[in-house]
Amino acid sequence: MDIKLSPFRSDDELTVVKQGDFLTLNGESFDFNPMGDGDTLPLEAITSQWFGDSVNRTNGTLVLTLRLPIPANFSQAQAYPVPLFNVPDGVVELPAPLPTTFVTAQVDQ
Repeated sequence: MDIKLSPFRSDDELTVVKQGDFLTLNGESFDFNPMGDGDTLPLEAITSQWFGDSVNRTNGTLVLTLRLPIPANFSQAQAYPVPLFNVPDGVVELPAPLPTTFVTAQVDQ
């Protein structure tokens, strides 16, 4: 499975787990097993906000686009994500935001 990422500004979080041709997004499962080589599942047929384009199977590989929510402290890796090729089974590692820093003001008394 190859996953392209399409960033958009949001404080929502996305958790992706891949198991074969199954994809679980924030606990909601999608089964792409029935798709044959050369098949396309149009975006309009997918009832999820997380998909950004149709899903295709090309040369046996599922190719899909997920919308990647990026927070206010987004990183360059989130803003300009590279495609994820040959994604292994398990939790999919998505680009991480920059660390948040908290500034503590010292008050004179």
